[in-house]
Amino acid sequence: MIALTGGNLIDGTGGPPLAGATVLVNGQGRIEAVGPRASVALPPDCPVVDITGLTLLPGLIDCHDHLTSFGYDLLGRWGRSEPRSARVLRVAKVMEDTLLSGYTAIRDCGWLDVGYKQAVEQGLVPGPRLQLATSPLSPTQGTQDRSSPSGHHQPASPDPNLPRGIADGPDDVRAMVREVVRAGADLIKFFNTGFGRATQSGTTRSYNQEETQALVDEAHRHGKTVACHALGGPGLRTAIEAGVDSIEHGCLLGSEPDLLKMMAGRGIYLVPTFTVFTFHATQGNPHAQAEAQGFRQQHIDTVQKALSAGVKVVAGTDAGGWEHGNNAKELELLVAAGMTPMQALVAATGWAAGCLDLEDSIGTIAPGKFADLVVVDGDPLADISILQDKDRIRLVMKAGQVYLDRISGG
Repeated sequence: MIALTGGNLIDGTGGPPLAGATVLVNGQGRIEAVGPRASVALPPDCPVVDITGLTLLPGLIDCHDHLTSFGYDLLGRWGRSEPRSARVLRVAKVMEDTLLSGYTAIRDCGWLDVGYKQAVEQGLVPGPRLQLATSPLSPTQGTQDRSSPSGHHQPASPDPNLPRGIADGPDDVRAMVREVVRAGADLIKFFNTGFGRATQSGTTRSYNQEETQALVDEAHRHGKTVACHALGGPGLRTAIEAGVDSIEHGCLLGSEPDLLKMMAGRGIYLVPTFTVFTFHATQGNPHAQAEAQGFRQQHIDTVQKALSAGVKVVAGTDAGGWEHGNNAKELELLVAAGMTPMQALVAATGWAAGCLDLEDSIGTIAPGKFADLVVVDGDPLADISILQDKDRIRLVMKAGQVYLDRISGG
């Protein structure tokens, strides 16, 4: 066992911080007890880490990332820009950097194959807990269909764990869901609108109602949650009516209050991903820049209206091709959009764990849950941006194992 004592505890539930808290971690990597120091009995000879003056948080969670994305050029998207071995090692480095920044769980929404998750679980490489979509789904000409401007189709993937992902019609969609599940997907991700393309904007619907319902029903039949890329318009409505589990982006949701009410009633999460649109607005292609700049205020308004409607808003960056290892930027942007620092922290901990359907094991600091813990120098409730300063991340623990220790010198 090991005990962390004296810190200012923010437990991920949204409740008030607890000063001078103690968290006792058992030998199975789970939290044995948590509370004021006087209320937690420590076993004889239990190692104690003094974190007085520091803040103790649950391990942070990014609900929408792309760990294998390093740009938007066509060769990179086709996986042909470098030897596959170099790419694998590059992704491994990104996973380690992400973990050491305090992010102990990542939901990867596309193009990370199951081998990376196996490598982390087997201890071959350090990295966060991974929940994988493997290959996202879209119809022909949808976002997953990465053809060149000259009409050349994307080469077949060299990885059998990344299915093609392109499916048309209800029967083909059901078959592709099954193929993605066979490849090891933890969730099903699909694109039901576009974004930043001359032929596909954020309000261009990809799948019709019958196709979308087939996808959602088949995914749920296999016990998989469904994450839907949808910004607005009929594609967004179709996805919510079909019963997806999370809306990724949802930038124009605020203009349709009936959909927000439906999301709240059905427990559908909103992952607004401000980070990626901040990049697109200044560095994207001309279509993406115009679109991201055009809906910025609507995007901010959507988050406020969603919270007021009772929708759980959770943190996800979608930063992939722009930036890795600074996932906490999303928390600063959520606060800039009107969330309180505490709401932003819950969006990356307690509520985020719910989005991953892992609220019984991670996301909050409570007895019985995995000891995914982060110790920070400073108070993120006073300045949420400190979570982006890697020098202020003093300790990172996942399932009771310490991966970063700037407190005791380990």
